[in-house]
Amino acid sequence: MTPPPSAVALAEASRFWFQLGWVSFGGPAGQISLLHRELVDQRRWLSERRYLHALNYCMLLPGPEAMQLATYLGWLMHGVPGGLIAGALFVIPSVFVLTALASIYALWGQLPLLASVFAVLKPAVLAIVLMAAWRIGKRTLHSPLLVALAILGFLALALFKLPYPLVVLVAGLIGLVVARWRPALLQTGGAHGSAAAKADAAQAVALHDDHTESPEHARLSRRRLATTLLIWALALLLPLAGLAIAGGWNGSLALMARFFTRVALLSFGGAYAVLPYVAQGAVEQFGWLSASQMLDGLALGETTPGPLIMVVAFVGFMGGWNQSIAAGATPWPLALAAVAVTVWFTFLPSFGFILAGAPLVEGSRGDLRFGAPLSAITAVVVGVIASLALFFAGPVLWPGGAFNPWALLVVGVALFAQLRLRWSVLQVIGAAALVGALLTGLARLTG
Repeated sequence: MTPPPSAVALAEASRFWFQLGWVSFGGPAGQISLLHRELVDQRRWLSERRYLHALNYCMLLPGPEAMQLATYLGWLMHGVPGGLIAGALFVIPSVFVLTALASIYALWGQLPLLASVFAVLKPAVLAIVLMAAWRIGKRTLHSPLLVALAILGFLALALFKLPYPLVVLVAGLIGLVVARWRPALLQTGGAHGSAAAKADAAQAVALHDDHTESPEHARLSRRRLATTLLIWALALLLPLAGLAIAGGWNGSLALMARFFTRVALLSFGGAYAVLPYVAQGAVEQFGWLSASQMLDGLALGETTPGPLIMVVAFVGFMGGWNQSIAAGATPWPLALAAVAVTVWFTFLPSFGFILAGAPLVEGSRGDLRFGAPLSAITAVVVGVIASLALFFAGPVLWPGGAFNPWALLVVGVALFAQLRLRWSVLQVIGAAALVGALLTGLARLTG
């Protein structure tokens, strides 16, 4: 058995989180896939079960799942500083990228020429998502009931378009009922179970393995919990009070703070579920930007790293910019302040959910009352990732309704690179971006 890797210093982990923030394309499925491949398969910083235990909790929360998962894993490894660094570095690069692109958009009214880069990047991300569904399913669907739940989760989202929170809630309830009356249905059995057990035994030991004791900071402490809740409340209320004092309770920045706090608390089911609410409020209710500008912002959000909900940075920027232009003022100060406000109040709840709730979740490992619902949710997650891959495949392989064989070729090459060449997700994304950039340069030279 391969020995576990040596302890990871906070500086080394921070470098990884920084690199991750710049290449986390593909929405939640792609980002969860990236985290799994890098942390479980490549670096062995934690085991499959520890990863899935954390993922299941994050899937239950409102907010961006992948960013919350990165925060949880950073916290597990290095406590509160590790969680804050991991979560912050997961979103900061996308804040800078979207702010820069929003500035170009506001000044010149057109999107940058990124078509060639993302024409290669998107099929590569599709391959990453497919690999994630395969890997997680292979390691977790060890009983007929779990396989059935994965299939039902896929059908619920892909065919019946059921709300994601409802699917997760039903899976958790099924897990609770089965754990009480027929717990063996959630456990590995038969020859298949023996094979799975052998695979688990042969798997390399991780730094935070299945039976590794939780670090001291990951154990529940009422004092730490109370301190975390107090700091979380102050981080929300003090900036809001400052904005209200500076510009009035209904001033533009205080209004944005309150609105995007609601967005953060209502964003169950991922960004696609909450973005209609954002568009309705930003365009129709508050008039921060036009419907056309909102659509352009969504296009930018789709083609930049980080959580898709980061589109709120574009909304805030354009809201501040448009209001300043209308008032005849210099647009930059209010636009940049609006970006800071929208990002702070959109992502602050996610940090609170993780740093306050993670010790409770970590303490539930091995408890069937918690483990059974989470096992059922894990199975559904496999179906969710597969449904997202199907959703992603449409615009990638059939853009504009016409089949694109070159996109399929990129998917095949990216799958080959991961399966046979053992490339990491970072290598696949980097190579795809490089090929896209080279095609852009070649097109300009020959044009």
